[in-house]
Amino acid sequence: MIPDHPRKQRLAAFIRAVWDDGDADAVDAYLAPAYTIHHDPGDAWDGQVLDVAGFKDRLHQSRAAFPDQKFDVQAMFADGDHVVMTWLWAATHAGDLPGFPATGATIRMSGATVYGFDSEDRLTGHWQISDRLGVFQQLMAAR
Repeated sequence: MIPDHPRKQRLAAFIRAVWDDGDADAVDAYLAPAYTIHHDPGDAWDGQVLDVAGFKDRLHQSRAAFPDQKFDVQAMFADGDHVVMTWLWAATHAGDLPGFPATGATIRMSGATVYGFDSEDRLTGHWQISDRLGVFQQLMAAR
């Protein structure tokens, strides 16, 4: 899918480079100086405002247990300064999580994220809902 809107294209490139490939250096090109996690229940950074270094730390910590993670973008919708992305996610549980030693199991999740952009098309934050309960259930079953 090739997005038909400049901000959708930018978001797709960000997801590929940063979250799929784990390229922390690419964060500099996409993020505003302050990135707010407005709503992301179950995420350790929910409600926080991160600078670029803090976001890179979040990236490293988030990918540690799932280094091969990939997002399969299902749809994107642009409205003003926001792009909504619905997605499927899959990864191998290759690193330990608190209470869950690495299992080698493939874990799947779905969600929807609203990303905000500033006037320079840098990401300013997100509001997200995802199936973290499903992830927990899969981790429990894989023990």
